[in-house]
Amino acid sequence: MKPLFEVCAHDRQIYAEQLRDWLPPRLIDSHVHVWLERLQAQSGDRMARTVTWPALVARDNSVEDLIATYELLFPGKEVGALTFSLVRPGDDFTTLNAYTADCSRRHPRFPSLLFTTPAWSGEELAQRIVAGGFVGAKVYLNHSPAYLPEKEIRIFDFLPPHQLDVLDRHGWIVMLHIPRSGRLKDPVNLHQMLELEQRWPQVRVIVAHVGRAYCDGDVGEAFRVLAPTRRMLWDFSANTNANVFRQLIDAVGPRRILFGSDLPITRMRMRRIERDGHYVNLVPPGRYGDVSGDPNMGEVSREEGERLTFFLYEELLAFKQAAAGAGLTKADIAAVFHDNAAELLARRS
Repeated sequence: MKPLFEVCAHDRQIYAEQLRDWLPPRLIDSHVHVWLERLQAQSGDRMARTVTWPALVARDNSVEDLIATYELLFPGKEVGALTFSLVRPGDDFTTLNAYTADCSRRHPRFPSLLFTTPAWSGEELAQRIVAGGFVGAKVYLNHSPAYLPEKEIRIFDFLPPHQLDVLDRHGWIVMLHIPRSGRLKDPVNLHQMLELEQRWPQVRVIVAHVGRAYCDGDVGEAFRVLAPTRRMLWDFSANTNANVFRQLIDAVGPRRILFGSDLPITRMRMRRIERDGHYVNLVPPGRYGDVSGDPNMGEVSREEGERLTFFLYEELLAFKQAAAGAGLTKADIAAVFHDNAAELLARRS
């Protein structure tokens, strides 16, 4: 049977020489999308409030594809995952969440979060989480009220207090992709992140992508402002900035950091650069179609394109660099890549 995607000789060399022995034998990937394209609406108002380039990598990510991906990218490792769907405006929440829940029942190493809308009452949210066997909620800015311009969306517009009350009561997990063009340094984001920790202390908040701090300038004074936090967790999915990772390690320590991949998008072959304060994914020419109109995408020469490896490997190499600079131990690496998530998932309400 043809593999899901090609793993080249230079990919295998990177894994064998730089990643295999550095990574622990067991991993838990804390940030994975699992969905089927056939379950999504084929039309409707998509309200383009986010970047569109991730859709170039994969049309969907079945649980079978996820398992195959781990076998290809992490040979010799045992990998579990915290999964959730990909629900766009116009899609049916019930159908897509039901698929993820079914995957978790069939594969206990892949517990899942309920993809939510702020329109649900607290009671409906709780009923859906319990009925599906979910361990918490995945919230996303795309499902904020339609009248809000993308740049004005706040965390509590898509993670409303009435839902937080319920999540706090049960001690459930929340996977939070913060909004706003200022990313992690945005003062509104920082104020509401502090409020989250103070008002709802039992909610287990995971801040995705290191708060979308993909470039050096995205951090600002964030870690100084967030210094009072003690429970907030951070995943570094779909991020390749070693400088940001080092600041994260120095600020919160290795026991509040989680490995996440954001699969399937990190199957992309690329390297990331910073241009005029924004990230740009450089990819092989023609591999992902015409990317000339996307400010977050660019192409390299054909020769360089043949040497590019997976986005996920680039992420891991960047974290390895930051971890070495911070003096993390083998036990610290095991905590980041497995133990922290295992402890989080073991504390189910």
